[in-house]
Order: sequence, then structure tokens, then C-alpha cells
Amino acid sequence: MTDDELRDLYRQMVTIREFESRILRLRLDGEIEGVVHPYIGEEAIAVGVCAHLRRDDAMTSTHRGHGHCIAKGADLGRMMAELFGRIDGFCGGKGGSMHIADFEIGMLGANGIVAAGLPIACGSALAAQLRDSDQVTACMFGDGVAGAGPFHECLNIAGLQRLPIVFVCEDNGWAANSVSGEMLSGTPASIAAGHQVRSTAVDGTDVLDVAAAMEEAVAVARGGEGPTLIVARCFRYQGHAYRNVDLPLPGGEEERRAWLERDPIPRFAEELARRGVELDPEAVSREVEEELGAAEDFARNSPVPALDSALADLFAEAPR
Repeated sequence: MTDDELRDLYRQMVTIREFESRILRLRLDGEIEGVVHPYIGEEAIAVGVCAHLRRDDAMTSTHRGHGHCIAKGADLGRMMAELFGRIDGFCGGKGGSMHIADFEIGMLGANGIVAAGLPIACGSALAAQLRDSDQVTACMFGDGVAGAGPFHECLNIAGLQRLPIVFVCEDNGWAANSVSGEMLSGTPASIAAGHQVRSTAVDGTDVLDVAAAMEEAVAVARGGEGPTLIVARCFRYQGHAYRNVDLPLPGGEEERRAWLERDPIPRFAEELARRGVELDPEAVSREVEEELGAAEDFARNSPVPALDSALADLFAEAPR
């Protein structure tokens, strides 16, 4: 990657971190409604994955999807408007935090149902295969999904059909508020092996490690050689889901301290300095804060949906 591309990766991670921090404050202050699942600590995964996706490639997300949307290129103002429940949001203010989608950039949607993004991703990849295009679908999910039925079903069809898909497991060690390792009889990688899906493990706090694995997986998918599972080990720094009260943090104090020492953002800044890439972290933070301030202003100035639109866009019209 060029120096400019490396700096852009850093800026994207800072944007995700600051967006999530701002949204968390707004939610705890009661300025926005609904449930917020912070992505803080996992920024390197979304950014590393999207570093090798084209605009016309697809991505499916999760309930913890803000970082995926930002890395894929979603507009910050429209994201913020969705969280504020305004008509300029991606879903007209009706989807909220867990249902942000922008088909123009290939973001097929965050999803409030655990494991629901996997079948959508397989459908997207199958469509690309049937069109004989070289488009790839990235499917993001957490390690808790490995115990859900759709994980097995989708690995099976992806392996059987050699679909152009990259499964990305964000393995933060927790399924909501339970230790995921205590709830699974196997690992995501061992389950994938049973379905003839190749897998690789990466350090989810190292954006370049994630990006390198993604580059290889995308090349495999575009070449018609089938799916890959990337397991990215990471740690989320906040509680599972916030409403208007603070939550206990995951793990013990010693575990959190160890992961904080591997914070992906300062870690990457140090790597850029080692490579001799010029970077002004304070200037980047100022620019990002200004951009997020403008996005919040856009959201606050967007109208609230009219009451008579409450049922619009909720039901499909039956064919005649």
C-alpha cells in the first residue's frame, strides 16, 4: 500500500472509534432512542476487510454494524440521521442502529437478528456466481454465531457451490454477556473444515494482518476457487448493548488491560512511524471530529417522519 492508503486506513479507524464514542454518549444521555452495540476495539477488522473490497462488492453486517458501514463507505450524515430517527436516514429513520443499509455501496444491511446476515451473504454470492461476475461478498459475524444453525447451513452451501464469499468471524470471546468458548463444542475454524471451507486466523487488532488475509481470500473468491473463513481475534472494549444506562465491561480487569495495550489505533500509528509514514494523529482527530459534528448537525436538522408514514415501506405488496 502507498503512504496515502496507509494513512487512509488510520483515518477510517479513527472515524469509527469517534463515531461510536459519540453515539454512545448520545444514547446514554437519552438524545437518541433504541439499542446501540458499540464497535470500539474492533475497528481494525472492518477497515482491513474493506481495504480489498470494491464498491460493487457486497457486505452483510450484524447488530454491531456501524464500523462495517463506515468502512464500506456509508455516508456519516445519513447514518447519524438514522440513529436520530429522521427521514434522511438510510431507512427513513425507521431502522435505527441495527438496520442501516446502502445498496449503492454494496452494504446489504446491518441486521438485528443473530446469524441472519449469513444466508443473505450466500444469496448475494450465488447471484454473483450466476451472473458470471467477479464480485465478492464479505459476511461479517461474531463468534457466538458458530453455535447457530445458519452458520452450518451457509458454510455447507458455500463449500458445496464454491461461492465467492469471505466469511469474517469477529472473535471477541463473548456472545452477548456469555463467554462464547463455554457455549461451543467446536471452534469456527473446526466447523468450517467439516464443510470443506478453508480458514485462516489473524490478529484482529492489526489492520495490516487483517488486510493481508482479506487480499488473499478475495483473490481466491474472484478466481472461482470458493469461500474462505477469516477468524479475527479481538476484544470489544464496551458492554454488549446500551440503552440509557451504563453496563459492566466484558472480561476481568487484567484481561481488559492486556487488550487495551494492543489498541488497534495507537498500535497502527506506531507501525506507520516505524515505516517512516508521516502522520499527525492530533490533526486527524480534529478533522474527524469536525466531520462528525457536521454529520450530527445534519441529523438534528433532518425532519422527523410524519405520523401517517408509520406503515409505509414495512410490507411488501402481494403480486397480482
